Parts: sequence; structure tokens; C-alpha cells
Amino acid sequence: MQKREQQGKHGGGATTAAEKRRRAAVSSNSSAAAADAAAAPSSLLGPSLQVHSTFADQNNKRIVLALQSGLKSELTWALNTLTLLSFKEKEEVRKDATPLAKIPGLLDALLQVIDDWRDIAKPRDFLRAPRVRLLGANSDVTGFGNEYESLNSNDAIPNPRVGPGSPVTEVSVQKNGNRTRPPLWWLDEDGLFNLDDEGRAEKQQLAVAASNIMRNFSFMPENGVIMAQHRHFLETVFQCIEDHITEDEELVTNALETGVNLAPLLDLRIFSSLKPSFIKITGKRAVQAIMGMLGSSVKAWHCPAAELLGRLIINPDNEPFILPFGPQIYKRLVELLGFPAVDAQAAAVGALYNLAEVNMDCRLKLASERWAIDRLLKVIKAPHPVPEVGRKAAIILESLVSEPQNKALLLPYENAFAEILFSDGRYSDTFGRILYELTSRQGTKVTTARGLWGM
Repeated sequence: MQKREQQGKHGGGATTAAEKRRRAAVSSNSSAAAADAAAAPSSLLGPSLQVHSTFADQNNKRIVLALQSGLKSELTWALNTLTLLSFKEKEEVRKDATPLAKIPGLLDALLQVIDDWRDIAKPRDFLRAPRVRLLGANSDVTGFGNEYESLNSNDAIPNPRVGPGSPVTEVSVQKNGNRTRPPLWWLDEDGLFNLDDEGRAEKQQLAVAASNIMRNFSFMPENGVIMAQHRHFLETVFQCIEDHITEDEELVTNALETGVNLAPLLDLRIFSSLKPSFIKITGKRAVQAIMGMLGSSVKAWHCPAAELLGRLIINPDNEPFILPFGPQIYKRLVELLGFPAVDAQAAAVGALYNLAEVNMDCRLKLASERWAIDRLLKVIKAPHPVPEVGRKAAIILESLVSEPQNKALLLPYENAFAEILFSDGRYSDTFGRILYELTSRQGTKVTTARGLWGM
């Protein structure tokens, strides 16, 4: 009974850790992993499994070589090890930890694992159909004869020069009677050395684990600059986002979250730089991929996609790639404001807050978008559970009213602005300035409107 209770306790701890991570982990039966687990001191074992900070320093070359080997057991050990090393508790501070992305060749080795899956991940529906061999269809000397129909059976290959009743035919039939030939194996798209469904599933699982590790890397500030300047890495991230319809959902989610974490450091001009390119991704295609995520049927992708756009626009160098899609972006973000989910509203407000600060054209187009002002007021009046979201929504309205061309669009909401001014002290200053700008004439000096609206 005591043993069973102890096993139950250990089993319960493993289940809790798995639920907490909510990411795929690759099981390992390798002897190396078992030896490392046995050698781990008992002080490192607790409610959540921890790895000593010097482990990466002592085994960095071994981890990279294991990833490059392509062997299942070595890949499993390396991915499991990196998953543990890259995972951080919220309260955990590893001041002496090695920035994992700085280990020479580690990022490239992880990308190779994903590339191995991407190379075979194209669905069979998009593959070319088997080609009928018509070479020598009307000729006997080629051996094909009658459009390969003679080769489409388990019988012996007929010799056109020998009659059906000759002894040579009978001998050949006796020799080949015990050997069965798979029909049309040479016409199948899958060659002799391609993977079956089980092998494809293993490759997919390894790729998801590698993407999860790189997602964990992106949460560490010390890895941000290295990853944001790695062109192959960024190309892989945006290609996974671009193929969100056919690609594995968890792989796409990891790529999207990685992009959100690195967005403040991203410069889309890297796709047109002189750095070596492995995937033909441009800055325009990257923005189009994000727009595809905004309109995806998977609602969980809408918020990070909106947040990714909002963070990318902070860098002025990304404006030429994003602003051409402005009308589509505004329309979709305003639609997200109408969703009942508070996280969707928060993501849309955050993106619109940054877009409204870019230039006058952005403010004019946003103000002319249908339902934009109504839904921003709705977020403020609700109120939103996060006060910062309501404050940003009010500042967006203040940015819109600063443009004289928008006054005609905002004047019908003057009573609503005044109601918020007198009923909610959190936004009184902001809406006081909004009403002053709305009722004052362009070019006039300080008037009694300041005293009227509490300025």
C-alpha cells in the first residue's frame, strides 16, 4: 500500500507538470537520458522538475551533435533536455544560466528538425498524381509494352519473343511462382526510402517539440536579439504562420507566440538583406501571413495576430510593409472590438493604439471606419476588466479628435463624451480634452470652453 501511494503521488506530480506546460513533450527510452536522471541529485527534484544551470555549459556540444545526428534516441534526449532547460517558472531567476540561443549551432540544429518535417509535411491532396509511363507503349523492345499493363500483375514478366506454350515460359512461371510482386510499387509517389505514416507522425512530433523550445527561448530577454537577427529562423516562423491552414496547429501556435515575443525587435527589412536566405519570404508576405491569421477560423489566433501587428508597427522601419494593408487591418481590428471576449478587445485596442500614433492618414482612416467610435466607447463604458485597456481606448479617441477632418465624424458623440466626463473620474481629463478639441474652432486661443469642460 505504501508503494502504491508513493507511486500515486509521483504520478500526480507528473500530471500536474504536464498540464502546466500544455506543450508536447517527446518520450525517451535512451540510456543517456536514464543515466542523467539517475545522476541528478535529490535536491533538484521537487514539485516541478529542475535542471542544474551548469548542465547546458557542460553538454552544449553534445546537445547540438545529438540534434544533428538524426537518430531517434539522440533527438529525443536532446529535445527533452532543451525543453527542461528552456522552461522557467514565473518566480524563477537564473542569473547564472547560459543563454541557450548563444550556444554555437543550436538554433540552426533546431531549425533543421523543423525543416525535416516541413519537407514532407505537404498534404497528399496537393501532390501530383502518379504519372503513367507511356514511353514505348507501341514498342516491344523497351519492355514496357501495352502501357505497362504487362507489368501490372503478380505473374512473371512475359517475353514477347516466346510463345505462350513454349517450355521457356513454363520454366519462368515455375521460378516466379513463389515470388509475389507488389503491384505498381515503382509508380507510387512514396519511394522505397520515404517515411510511412508512423514515421511522418514522429517527424511531426519532433518538429512541434523543437518549435516549443524556440518559443521558450523567445521568452528569455538574453535570446531576443540573436533570434530577431537570424534570417532562417524568422523565415521559418513566418512560413509556418503563412501555412496555418495546412500546418499542424500547435506548430503554428508556437510560431505565432514566438513572433509576438520577438516583435519589438523585428525589422522586416531583414528579408531583403544580404543575409543567406533559405525560404523566399518577403516583408510583404510576412504581413499577409499575419493578416491571414487575423481572418482565420481559429479564434485563439486572432488575439496574438493582432498583438503581433501592434508590436511590429512600433518600429518605424516596418511602416512601409504594414501601412499598405491599413484599411484591411482597421476593419478587422474594429470587428474584434465587437467580440464579447475581453482578450480580443484588449488585443484590438492595443494594436489600434499603436496604429493611431503613426501618422495623420492612419487617424483619418480609422475614424472613417464604420462602428470604430461606437465600439471604442463600448469598451470604455463596459467597463473593461483591465483599466489600461479603457485608458488606451480613450487616448485613441483623443488622437482621432486631434485631426480637424475628423470633427464632423465625432460631433454626433458629443453627448456620450460629456456623459463619460461627468460619470467616470478615471477618464475625466481625457474626455475634457476631447470635448475642448471638438467644440473649439481651429486657430482660436483659449476660450471659455476650458472652464466649461473642466480643463
